[in-house]
Amino acid sequence: MMCFQLSYCEDKDEPPMNPSQVSTIQSFNSGSTDNTASGSDQSVTPRSTRLRKFRYPSFSKRSTNLKEFKLYELKSATNNFCISSKLGEGGFGPVYTGTIKSQRNSAKDLSVAVKQLGKRGFQGHKEWVTEVNVLGIVQHPNLVKLVGYCSEDHEKGIQRLLVYEFMPNRCVEYHLSNRSGTLLTWPMRLKIAQDAARGLAYLHEGMDFQIIFRDFKSSNILLDDKWNAKLSDFGLARLGPKEGHSHVTTAVIGTMGYSSPEYLQTGRLTIKNDVWSYGVFLYELITGRRPIDRNRPEGEQKLLEWVRPYLNDQNFTFIVDKRLEGKYSRRSAQKLSLIANKCLSRDPKSRPTMSEVLEMVSQLVEAQSDMTPRTPLQGQDAFDEAMKAGEGERTSNMGNEVKTTSSVVGDQAWFSGMWFWKPSITC
Repeated sequence: MMCFQLSYCEDKDEPPMNPSQVSTIQSFNSGSTDNTASGSDQSVTPRSTRLRKFRYPSFSKRSTNLKEFKLYELKSATNNFCISSKLGEGGFGPVYTGTIKSQRNSAKDLSVAVKQLGKRGFQGHKEWVTEVNVLGIVQHPNLVKLVGYCSEDHEKGIQRLLVYEFMPNRCVEYHLSNRSGTLLTWPMRLKIAQDAARGLAYLHEGMDFQIIFRDFKSSNILLDDKWNAKLSDFGLARLGPKEGHSHVTTAVIGTMGYSSPEYLQTGRLTIKNDVWSYGVFLYELITGRRPIDRNRPEGEQKLLEWVRPYLNDQNFTFIVDKRLEGKYSRRSAQKLSLIANKCLSRDPKSRPTMSEVLEMVSQLVEAQSDMTPRTPLQGQDAFDEAMKAGEGERTSNMGNEVKTTSSVVGDQAWFSGMWFWKPSITC
């Protein structure tokens, strides 16, 4: 999917760096900090930041366990970057598979993926620096592990490479496409949603500072040998706003179909942009479709516009991935769409935090084993209690009697309040 950079909102506080000056990796907030803004009229501060204070870190002062590789070592590991070792090529550059000696046990080989920076000039180098700084100090089971890096300057050019743990099952985007011979079952999709939410929640709320991913999408979610999902590609990541500020103002960079409307309109970046992107991703899991697909008929090219008429109970199954062949719980799929809708609220302040999203998705994963696809609407569970506030249910206590409006009616009322925003920038 095409990445974009819109220039109407400049990164004024990101002065040029000399790519050769990276023998000491620079912090991606020192010397490259985006503008921040404060003020109650602009505040989209998440609840988590009101409950805790985040320090603005200097990553250059934090110790890392990254290994600095020599270029000849990575040439040897990848058979001199031969075509047979090439896994693919993204916006950053080509990626190769290779083998190195384990740092813990020199007698053991370790499979790695080696990403080589293409000739993208300053922007590519800046993403390389950011990736090293973020994954050098941030470690979590649902984030791809960065093993090390290579930074060498030669007469033939500058060499910038990153060495990751190898993820043999590729990315989620690949398995949702027709190119893959492996079908992601419904329980697998729920588990992937849970893993991705856990990774984002850690970036947003699990440390003494915030990291905004800014490029959350299915192609940046990789799968290991046990099909655990891990977030990857942190080249566009940014630190969250400083204490007392509501957002970071930065150039609008990301992938078409994933960025939130307020970020596209104003360039004001908060963690709620990642929450919006996660909501889009949930609909990818439900439908098996990409957010924007120009190969489809005109009325089906934009995923969010296409699904909206079918979110009622009668027509919902029409949007569920046909490759599942009905082997899923409709009730489970509908509830996942409700979580997606919460993430896609027009008002950023109304979107849940990722820890709240994780709790809802986890309850859905736990309930999956007890759900029967043939009777999707029977009974209530703990998930319903967590969803009541957003489903439009109205309760009134009359003595010992509690009257509750139909959850289906509540869902319909909630659906009708979404996605009225019309972007000024067309895809």
